[in-house]
Amino acid sequence: MTRWLMLLACAALSASASAKPNAGLKTWTRFNKLPYPGDKAFLYDTFPPGFMWAVGTAAYQVEGAFDKDGKGLSIWDTFTRGGNRMATGDVGSDSYHNIPADIRAIRQLGVSHYRFSLSWSRIFPNGTRGSYNEAGVHYYRTLIRRLKEARVEPVVTLYHWDLPENLQQSLGGWSNPDMVDIFRDYADFCFQAFGDDVKLWITIDNPFVVARHGYGTGVVAPGIKNDPDLPFRVGHILLKAHAAVWHLYDRHYRPRQHGRMSMALASHWVRPSHTRLESLRRCQCSLDHVLGWFARPLFTDGDYPPCMKARLGQRLPSFSEEERALVRGTADFFALSHGAALSFQLINDSLKFGQQEDLDLRMLLYWVSAEYDKPAIFVVQSGWYVLGGTKTKDPKHMYYLKRFIAEALKSIVMDGVNVIGYTAWSLIDGFEWHREYGIRRGLYYVDFNTPDVKREPKTSATFYRNVIQRNGFPELPENRPAQGVFPCDFVWGVSANSIQVETTPSQFADPSVYVWNISNNGELIRLDGLIAPPMRQHPRCADYVSIRQQVNEIHAVGVTHFHFSLNWSALVPSGDVTRPNRTLLAYYRCFSRQLLRANVTPVVTLWHHTRQHSSLPTTLHATGCNGWLDRETPELFADYARLCFRELGVYVKMWITLNEPNDEMVSYQEAHQMLRAHALAWRAYDRNFRPTQGGQVSLALHMDWMEPAFSFSREDVEPAKRVLDFRVGWFAEPIFGSGDYPLGMRSWLRQLNSLELPVFNEEDKQLVRGTYDFFAISHFSTKLVTHAKEDSYTYTSMLEVQHMIDTTWIMSPRPVVPWGLRKALNWVKERYPDVSVYVMANGVQEDPARFKDSLRVYYLYNYINEALKAFTLDGVNLKGYFAYALSDQRDPGFGLYGHVHDEMVVKASLSNYRNIIQHNGFPVQGAAAQSCPGSPLACPGCSVLVKWPVVGFLMLVASAVLVTLGLVLYYTTKRRKDAY
Repeated sequence: MTRWLMLLACAALSASASAKPNAGLKTWTRFNKLPYPGDKAFLYDTFPPGFMWAVGTAAYQVEGAFDKDGKGLSIWDTFTRGGNRMATGDVGSDSYHNIPADIRAIRQLGVSHYRFSLSWSRIFPNGTRGSYNEAGVHYYRTLIRRLKEARVEPVVTLYHWDLPENLQQSLGGWSNPDMVDIFRDYADFCFQAFGDDVKLWITIDNPFVVARHGYGTGVVAPGIKNDPDLPFRVGHILLKAHAAVWHLYDRHYRPRQHGRMSMALASHWVRPSHTRLESLRRCQCSLDHVLGWFARPLFTDGDYPPCMKARLGQRLPSFSEEERALVRGTADFFALSHGAALSFQLINDSLKFGQQEDLDLRMLLYWVSAEYDKPAIFVVQSGWYVLGGTKTKDPKHMYYLKRFIAEALKSIVMDGVNVIGYTAWSLIDGFEWHREYGIRRGLYYVDFNTPDVKREPKTSATFYRNVIQRNGFPELPENRPAQGVFPCDFVWGVSANSIQVETTPSQFADPSVYVWNISNNGELIRLDGLIAPPMRQHPRCADYVSIRQQVNEIHAVGVTHFHFSLNWSALVPSGDVTRPNRTLLAYYRCFSRQLLRANVTPVVTLWHHTRQHSSLPTTLHATGCNGWLDRETPELFADYARLCFRELGVYVKMWITLNEPNDEMVSYQEAHQMLRAHALAWRAYDRNFRPTQGGQVSLALHMDWMEPAFSFSREDVEPAKRVLDFRVGWFAEPIFGSGDYPLGMRSWLRQLNSLELPVFNEEDKQLVRGTYDFFAISHFSTKLVTHAKEDSYTYTSMLEVQHMIDTTWIMSPRPVVPWGLRKALNWVKERYPDVSVYVMANGVQEDPARFKDSLRVYYLYNYINEALKAFTLDGVNLKGYFAYALSDQRDPGFGLYGHVHDEMVVKASLSNYRNIIQHNGFPVQGAAAQSCPGSPLACPGCSVLVKWPVVGFLMLVASAVLVTLGLVLYYTTKRRKDAY
C-alpha cells in the first residue's frame, strides 16, 4: 500500500471519533493572533513526499459528442436549449474524440493524478442498467488505460451535475427518494467496469450547487425553482445516495480493489465584519449552511449542523437514528473544492449572514481540519478563471493558482493540516456551466473554432508544471537572508519631504510678567496687564524650539544623514533671487547647522516634485508663463540653486537638484526643461562652488521595479525593459549615459508615429550629459508587467503593457516586494557601471495608529537586507540608504515617529532601524565586531561651539530675571502709592 493510501486509511479509522462541535470557531481568532506580516510572507518550502498533484475536468464541460455513439440526453443538454441561454456543450472541447491530445497535455504537466467524471447518460442513456451503452463504457476504459500507461492515477467522479434527462423527466430527478437505489445501481456497474484500475472515487461533486441551484434558484440544470424547501429535500437524498454507494463499495469492492471514496464538497470562505463573538458565530453559521450541510453528517454525527436546524426548523428533513448511523463516517478522506465554481459566484448574501466573503484557502483548510477532527484533505478542485477572450497568456489565473498552492503549503507546514493532494482546475477550457464560454478555466487554451479543437498550453500550465517538478517552492540561495555588514563609511539616513518651519524664535516667546509665589505654593502668578519689553538681541539658532525638537528626533534615530527639501516658492516667492525670504533662509541655515552639531549631515533637495502642488514660485504660473514648459524656467532654477549653494553650501555637502521629477504625469516637454534645469544647476555648482565647498550634486529618480509577469517568457522581458526605459531611463540616460533619451524609448514612439519626445540639440546634449556625482533612487515597491491584456488590471495602451501584482505579495497598500530593490540596484549597475548609488527614500505606508508597526519593521529589515545582497553579492557600488520617512506629522503613514495630541511617539520600527544602523547591517553571529574609526565632526568650527548654548541660555535667563525684577518692583511700588 502506498504512503498516501496508508494516510487515508488511518484518517478513515479516526474520522468522527473525537470531533468537537463547532471546533472550527477558533479559526478566526487563531489567525488574528499570528504574527503580522511574517505569517503573510511567502513560504519557500516543499510538499511532503507522495503528495498528489492532480488536474481535473468534468464530462459535460469537455467531452462534447452529446448525441454520438448511443449517448442519451442529460439535463444539461436540455437545460442549455431553454430560456435565454446562448451556448451549449454539444461539442465543448470535444474530449470524446481527443483522448490522445488530452493525455499529451496531462503528460506535459507531470501530474500524478487526473480527475474526470463519467457521463451517466453515456453509460446508461436512460439512466438505468437496462440501457447499457457499450460505446460509452469503451470510451472510459480507453481513457483509463491510457492514463495508466502514462503512470497517471485516475480520480473518477460518478456524478458531476449531468443527470440523465430521462430520470429527471420520469422521476423528478434528485427530488425523488428512488434515486438512492438507482444511483447505487449505476455506481455498482462502474465499480465492476472500472474499479480494478481506479483507487480514488468521488460519488457526487458539489452537492450544494446541485441542491440549491439546480432545484432552488434554477441557475443550473435542471433549472427548477419556486419551491424554497425543495433544495433541502434534494440535499437529504444526495447524502443518502452517497452513503448507500459508500457502503456498497466498502462491503463488496474495497477488499479486492483497495480504493477510497468521498463526496466532493465545495465551500467559500468568510471573514467576520466585526471582532465580537457574534460575528464569528455568523461566519461559522455561513460555512455550516454551505459546507457543513453535507460535511457534518459525513464526518461528525450523521446529522445537520445545529445552526441549520435552528434556522430552518421543519423545513430541514431529519435523519432517523438508523439513517444517521448509515451516513456517519462514509468518507475516506475530505474532498474539498475551492475557487471559482462557488466563491463569489453562487453564494448569495443571505448565506453570508452579513459577513465578508474572502478567498482564503489556508483558513478554510484549517477550519475543515479543526471542525472535522483532522481528516486527510484532498483539494479536488482549485483555481480561478480568466475572461473568455484570453488566450494562452493568463497571468491572473497563474497568480491565483500560485496563491492557492502556496496557501495549501502553509497549511501543511505552518498549521499542521493533513493536506494530501491538490487539483488544479481545469485541464482544458470548456463549457463553464451557467457562464457558458464567457470565462475560461483551463491550463490549456482551446480554440473552439478549429476543426480539431486545438489545445495550447497557457502560461499557467507552464507554471504548474514547474511547481510539480520542484514539488512546491524550494528555497533558493537568493531567498535566504544575507549576513554581513556595510563599509564603515556607509551612509545611514532618514528622509522627509519637508521639515517644520518656524520663522519666529519660540524660545522665551511669552512676553507676560509672572510673580513667583515663594511663600505659599511656589507657583508662578501672571500679572495681568503687564508685558515685558522686547529683548534687544538677534535670534539665535538655539532659540528655535522646532529646530531643537526635530534635530533631537533625527539624532535619536542614529542616522548619519538627514534628507529634506527646501521650498522654492517660499524661499523666492517673487521668483527674483535678489529678493529672497531672508527669514526662511536663515531658518534653513540654522536647521542645517544644528544638524551638523548633532553629527548628522544634511542632504538637501532644491525642488521636490509633488502632483498636488508644483511648488514653483507663483510668478512662473502667472499669465504668459507656463511653469516648466517655459524655456526660461531652467535659468531661473539655476539662479535659485546658486542662491542656495551660496547661503547654505558651507553646511550642505550633498545636494539633490530635483527629487522624483520622473512622474508619469509630467509631460515630455516639461521633463526636457527639468533636465536642462538640473544640468544648469549642476554646472553652476561644479564651476563656482565645488572648489571651495567640496560637495556633491545629483538628482533623485523614482524607481519602482518592473518585473516580467512571466519570468520564463521572453515576451514579457521586453515590456518590462520598455517600462523602465520610459519611467527611469527617460531621465537617467541623458544624464548618466548618452546625453539623449533611451534608444528604445525613441524607437517605440517612432513606431507609434509620435513626435512628442523633444530632441536635444548638440549644445543641450553636452550641457546635460555627465551632470552627476552619484545615482540616487527612491524605491518603494514592485509591479508585474506583461504584454497580455486582461480587463481587470491596469493596461497602458501607449506602452502596450499590463500592470498587475502577484496575489501572494503582502499589500499595504502597495505591494511589499523586498527583492525588487536588489533588482533595481542591479539595473543601475548594469546600465551605468561604477557609479555611486544611494537609496534616497525607501519606506512603506502603514496605519498611523499602529505604533507597534510590525509591517514597517519587516519592510525595513528585508529591504535593507536585499540592499546588502546587492552590495556584497552583486558588486553594486551602494554608498547609502535612507529610510522614508521621519514622522507621520510631515509624511502621514510613513513615519518612524507617530504623532498623538502634539506628542511624538517612538514606533517599533525606529528602534529596529537604529539597531541595524548600530550593527552596520547584519553581522554574522559570533564574528568579531566591525572596527570603524570615529567620525569627525562635519561642522567647521562646531567643536568650539559645543558649550556656548548653555552660556547663551544663562545670559538670556539673567536678562529676563533683571527685567522681571524691575517690573515687579515698579508694580508693587505703584500699588502702595495708589493705596495711600
